[in-house]
Formats: sequence, structure tokens, C-alpha cells
Amino acid sequence: MEINRRFALAATAAAVITLLCFTAGEAVPFQFIRSSCKVTQYPNLCEKSLYDFKPALQRRSPRQLAHAALTVTAQRAVRVSNFVHQVSAARGSHYGGGVRDCVETLGESVDRLRLSVKEMERMGRYRSRSFRWHLSNVQTWVSAAITDQTTCIDSLAEDKSAAGPQIRSQIVYVNHLASNALALINRLNPINN
Repeated sequence: MEINRRFALAATAAAVITLLCFTAGEAVPFQFIRSSCKVTQYPNLCEKSLYDFKPALQRRSPRQLAHAALTVTAQRAVRVSNFVHQVSAARGSHYGGGVRDCVETLGESVDRLRLSVKEMERMGRYRSRSFRWHLSNVQTWVSAAITDQTTCIDSLAEDKSAAGPQIRSQIVYVNHLASNALALINRLNPINN
């Protein structure tokens, strides 16, 4: 009987320790994401969009976090660009110039975001000349992608077509993601640290 009780106590202790370790492991990346997202313009969106990247952020790397934010942004921008293209193609000339303009500007935004994701993967050692060069490219291209998105948002404000508001809200969402990603990327600049 004593052996069974000792075994039960040991099993319970092991389960509690495992649960505490798992919970602490979950809290570390979430707290890292939460504290990092405080520098962004849209911190709640930042946290929500990066939540699925928790396992990859166990090391609490600002570079990995910025890369994850940029990846999320690029993926969402592709989906929105495809949606706008489909809407424009389905209705043709029935949609105003704002929707047609967005097809082009969103395509450019997607290209810049994709280039930025690849460029982040080439950064090299922190504070090296290569790192600063690649970081500067990423900052420039993400800023240009944000400008493309803003141009599209502005052109949709004047577009009176039925799809304008739906498209606009999706582009605003991508624009907010890109703004957050740029804020996290800017934190990587060795001059700021």
C-alpha cells in the first residue's frame, strides 16, 4: 500500500512539474510578443497576428519576431491582392478606377513585402556591414509597400463602387500589419540600440 501511495505522489508531482514547465514555456514567448508589440501602432493586432508564431519564438529573438511579423504581413497582402484582382476581373469596367488602381499598387506592395522577407533572411551577423545594408533595404521596401497600400486606400475613398468599402477594410488591415512589422524591424537598427 505504501508503494502505491508513493507512486501516486510521485506521479502527481511529475504531472504538476510538467504542467508548470509547459505553462511557463507558453508564457515566455507570449510575454515576449506582448512586450515587443508595445512599440507598434496597433499592439493588439500585433499580438493577435503573431500568436501562432509562439513556438518559433522560444529564443525571444527580436529578429525572429520582426521576420514573423513581416511574413504574416506578406501572406495577408497576397490574399488581399488576389481578392482585389478577382473582384476587378469579375466585374471589369463596372468598378471604378479606384479598384483598378488598387490591383496594380497592391501587386507592387506584395512584391516589396516578398523581397523584404527574403532580404531579412540574408541579414547576416548583427551590427555587421551586411546586416545594416540588408536592414536598410527591408526598411525602404516595407515603407514603400505601406505607401502603395495607402495610395490604394486613398483611391478607394473616392470610388463609389459596391466593393470599395469591403476592399478598403481588407487593405487597411494589411496596412496596419505592415506598420507593425516596420516598427519591429526598426527596433533591429544597431543605431537605435
